[in-house]
Amino acid sequence: MTTKPTLGFIGLGLMGKPMARNLLKAGYEVVVHNRSREVVAELVGEGALEGVSPKDVASRAVIVFTNLPDSPDVELVALGKDGVLEGASEGLIFVDHSTIKPSLARHIATEFEKIGANALDAPVSGGDIGAQNGTLAIMVGGAAEALEKVRPAFEVVGKTITHVGGPGDGQIAKAANQVMVAAQMVAMAELMILAKKSGADPARVVQAIQGGAAQCWTLDVKPERLFAGNREPGFKAYMQEKDLKIVMDTAREYGAPLPAAGLHTQLYGAMLQMGMKDLDNSAVIGVIEDLAHTTLLD
Repeated sequence: MTTKPTLGFIGLGLMGKPMARNLLKAGYEVVVHNRSREVVAELVGEGALEGVSPKDVASRAVIVFTNLPDSPDVELVALGKDGVLEGASEGLIFVDHSTIKPSLARHIATEFEKIGANALDAPVSGGDIGAQNGTLAIMVGGAAEALEKVRPAFEVVGKTITHVGGPGDGQIAKAANQVMVAAQMVAMAELMILAKKSGADPARVVQAIQGGAAQCWTLDVKPERLFAGNREPGFKAYMQEKDLKIVMDTAREYGAPLPAAGLHTQLYGAMLQMGMKDLDNSAVIGVIEDLAHTTLLD
């Protein structure tokens, strides 16, 4: 019988907590750490072990996962004082599920390589529902050998696991994902408001086009919530805006023209200015409603 490796999990937010919980349910020993201690106590009550710092987590685990808000958070946790690298030993695998700049993911991988450890950038897509159900899409950059060692744990939290390429390539895939997600959310908002302003029933319009060329995850999942007046996250708007800023920074770094993504970044920026930062990313329809002087549910 193969013994399961001890895992670490740092960052127990909307996505991280259900991911760590699923690993616990699958029989892994999981050492958890989070800035807010309440969620740590909750998971310890379910069988997890408490880590007092990222360094402590790394010293007790074979594979350390992180799911954190932004690039500076990952850099601090991975490479900073009392960070994962300080507690890591040869052979440790650091897996970052956050969405960060590809260039930072590549830098982290280089630093871990210096001590004989591996770093995988493995951002995810599928939202909180995917995290709860263990059906996330995982986009992996880094060494194929390290991925194979982590794959059994990935299969607990994800349904689709794709090795995109070397360090940073998982983050490139996530940036591409967020380009498409934003485009779908904005397009859905526009078509709903077009229907509303034109006197058609937006719900019937959505029903009519869901089975044709316009079919996509967004039209499959989001309209029912919006028609019920539910704009709670899901995936928060300020995180979508953060991800789009990473997209645009990466586009500038590599000279890729992304005119539509630039406009979508501005629309999500407007959401934040309008006080909607904690709503679902589909609530970008609120910006279109404001421009159209109407609301979906009038």
